[in-house]
Amino acid sequence: MERRFLAVDIGASSGRHIVGWLEDGELKTKEVYRFPNGVTERDGRLTWDMDALLSHVKAGIGKALDEFGALDSFSIDTWGCDYVLLRGEEEVRPCHAYRDGRTEAVIPAVHDKVPFEELYAHTGCQFQPFNTVYQLCADRLAGRLDGVTDFLMVPEYLLWKLTGVRAKEYTNATTTGLVNARTGAFDLELAVRLGLPAHLFPRLSPPGTAVGEYRGVKAVLCATHDTASAVEGILAVADAAVSPTRSAGRLGRSAAPALPTRSFDLAGAPQLYISSGTWSLLGVKTPKPLTDAASMAANWSNEGGVGYNRYQKNIMGMWMVNRLRDELCPGKPFPEIVAEAEGSAFEGTVDANAPCFLAPDSMKGAFEVALDVKPETVGDYFRCACRSLALSYRDAIRELEENTGKTYERLYIVGGGAKNGFLNRLTEEATSKKVVALPIEATALGNLKIQMEAVSPQD
Repeated sequence: MERRFLAVDIGASSGRHIVGWLEDGELKTKEVYRFPNGVTERDGRLTWDMDALLSHVKAGIGKALDEFGALDSFSIDTWGCDYVLLRGEEEVRPCHAYRDGRTEAVIPAVHDKVPFEELYAHTGCQFQPFNTVYQLCADRLAGRLDGVTDFLMVPEYLLWKLTGVRAKEYTNATTTGLVNARTGAFDLELAVRLGLPAHLFPRLSPPGTAVGEYRGVKAVLCATHDTASAVEGILAVADAAVSPTRSAGRLGRSAAPALPTRSFDLAGAPQLYISSGTWSLLGVKTPKPLTDAASMAANWSNEGGVGYNRYQKNIMGMWMVNRLRDELCPGKPFPEIVAEAEGSAFEGTVDANAPCFLAPDSMKGAFEVALDVKPETVGDYFRCACRSLALSYRDAIRELEENTGKTYERLYIVGGGAKNGFLNRLTEEATSKKVVALPIEATALGNLKIQMEAVSPQD
């Protein structure tokens, strides 16, 4: 009997349930459920609708069981940084979204207690105003931590609601800015210095850990930070593609390459990657964190992988493209938008990582303020956005190669941005790297890969 596994992959704008199984040595996949997601405004704050998320997760699991009859396991991955506070069994609502600006006032106070240089030396986590460490400190000042017994990152919270088991998973914890880069455990020294209760930071669980059951299906921790799972998916596909003894298979939602049976060789095939979604996460797999002064100055992050470190940087990503579409041409198909961008001769660019593009009231207006020469057509705006992203990738790769002391030939791109041939071409031109666009559900593949390795046939 074929063993079947369910990946629940939730991003900032949508979620999907994908069932995977091995057939003749090839990983087959089928999407059984998809649902929308997005931030909601509550009392002037950006929040996540956790009740709706949980309802969709349950509905998708039910759909998978209805269609396949039985599943060997399931797991959930989401974005990082955000969490739900608990007082015993009571939830402290709302669950704030990372794009909310509530941490701005507290960041200077955090750095007064622990200068950023020390934070980085301890954790190797890049500065982002929404890092969990700043969110928790904002909660402490607002009194939201009073009586709190636990906090669960979003995928951990959803798994707890389904199984009753609380577990803190390593890869997602590394997005908090509170995990020690050398020990791989929560850094209690930092927590105490920042006035955060030490009991909130227990032992971390690695990917592959079983955490109970829901409707008779075993729940497993994948790499619950979606980028960590995406890198597992990228490496699996890249490894299969470069191995002459392993068929690469067909890419797409219906099939994917056979999963590798060995770990990805750090000295072998190039492994630069971009997970291109709302954010573009650009990085490389390294054997250990890099927390030197150059990495800190360039704001590189070290986050957990499955037995390795992810040396990567957040770049604004398709967020700015999608917001421009919402304002300028809502509903217009992306192929038409790309065609207009290709036909434009606009030469202006912006700093894609500038704070003004993080959560503007008007993305179009943010572009116009940042540019000396204003775009005139829809194509001008999108050409500007794509060229700006490509140049930010170029600059980041130059930093990465200097900091790691290595040169890479290939750049693997997955996620929604992998389907944008214009952006991929601009990226190849800007970076002088061979761009390999993989229009696959890399995060779901990585999620499934970890489950398949964790659950034995006898389970």
